[in-house]
Amino acid sequence: MMSSEPRHPYQPQASFDGGSLDCGSGLLLLIRQHIDPLADGALLEIRSSESSVRVDLPAWCRMTGNELVSQQDGAGGSSFLVAKGKFVPPAPVATAPATRVGTVRPARPVQVPELLPAPAPAPAVAPLSVMGVGSWPRPRWLLEALHAHLEGKLGDAEFEQTADDAVKLSVAAQVAAGVDVVTDGEQRRDNYASFIGARLDNCQLVPITDLLSYVSDPAEFERELRALDVPAGKVRHPAVLGPLSRSRPLAVHELEFAKTQTVLPVKVALPGPYLLTRTMWMECISDRAYADREALAKDVVRVLREEIHFLLAAGAALVQIDEPVLSEVVFGGSVTGNRTFMCGVLDARGSPDAELGFAEALLAELTRGLPRERLALHICRGNWTPDERVALAGDYRPLLPFLTRAPVGTVLLELATPRAGELEVLRGLPDDKRIGVGLVNQKLATVEVADDVLARAEHAVQLFGAQRVLLNPDCGFATFADNPIASAAVAADKLRVLAHAARALRRRHLARGD
Repeated sequence: MMSSEPRHPYQPQASFDGGSLDCGSGLLLLIRQHIDPLADGALLEIRSSESSVRVDLPAWCRMTGNELVSQQDGAGGSSFLVAKGKFVPPAPVATAPATRVGTVRPARPVQVPELLPAPAPAPAVAPLSVMGVGSWPRPRWLLEALHAHLEGKLGDAEFEQTADDAVKLSVAAQVAAGVDVVTDGEQRRDNYASFIGARLDNCQLVPITDLLSYVSDPAEFERELRALDVPAGKVRHPAVLGPLSRSRPLAVHELEFAKTQTVLPVKVALPGPYLLTRTMWMECISDRAYADREALAKDVVRVLREEIHFLLAAGAALVQIDEPVLSEVVFGGSVTGNRTFMCGVLDARGSPDAELGFAEALLAELTRGLPRERLALHICRGNWTPDERVALAGDYRPLLPFLTRAPVGTVLLELATPRAGELEVLRGLPDDKRIGVGLVNQKLATVEVADDVLARAEHAVQLFGAQRVLLNPDCGFATFADNPIASAAVAADKLRVLAHAARALRRRHLARGD
């Protein structure tokens, strides 16, 4: 590419040739792949024959907090030295030979199991059970290990050992608080949805800041992130680089370890197919592997369906399918008046009716033939900040047809916050659906008064009957690993309030067979 070797004042620790790729067609993903494993301050050499990179790469460095140290331009292209973070100059050298040459990783062949396992028995989830939605605040030492693992600095075995210790603490805290159904606290995940991208074949996790060039108005999107208190530099987003397949578990390993820590039923949450399709479909990236998002959605459904089969076979009492972005579909424009950031979803959406129809079809295919009593659906209105003012608002009326037809036995809903409207709206749901009623608001730093929570729980029992009611917070306590909504102490206290209400309701209603 270059007519002669570039002469930089410093020697890079790694080097790769991006050829003619521009920042909007994959170069940024390759940069992330090569810079993540480097130590802070280390240098990466990027070679490029694409002229637009001379303008776009400095802008990317400014946006992501990395430093452009040197740029050498020639007739055949350019060579850039980029420091990971702030650069501290060592002694200069006369030449800069590449110490490692990076290449594009070839797409792995799609792997599909010949036979999916059947569900195995699991402990039943009793009426009036108390459970968290999924995530639990992570210790600081786990966050350090999580980022080191994502950046390739910590091996799988070392990370899993650290995560095991955090799961033990999470499960013990839930049990001590009095829950009836346990989660592993999603301790191994960077957030509730994008973690999938680190475990699927032909998918890569990159910071959202790396992807601003793919949205229609990067400056406006960056402004939205700041206004909505989203830590964009730490939130990672899945980028599809080839046909998706599942050659290793997405969450079965989480379930298996959690089961060693408790005799209680264990619930596992997975991002739903509509959410993942919206998250993963980005023109100029995923369209090199898929003709359109419908084609991508088929593979998303396939890998999620495989995972649910294996989760049920491993004894998951409940598999929760998270589809919070459905509230963005119905409320994102009409209620807030503008586009609202939801859970890392970068792409634009169609009309609400079309999007709900698409989501309904995906959910039907995902759950086809699976036992509804062991499947749940969770919907909320966004959980990236404790600031209620920037979250979506609106009751469940626009989603009632979807909820009514959803092929799951349980819906776990945000209902404690006034933004979710009145509980009575849900009276039309079919009698064969249980309702997980959000009774404490994880966004509030104060713990709810026990008598108030009990009164709202009693109201739910009067509306739906004790056999159909479950008790839960509105959402997880730490949906995004680096941006927990509550402390572990507050989370435990909120679960204790729910457990207190559940005990009172059981005495009132289940003892007499309501």
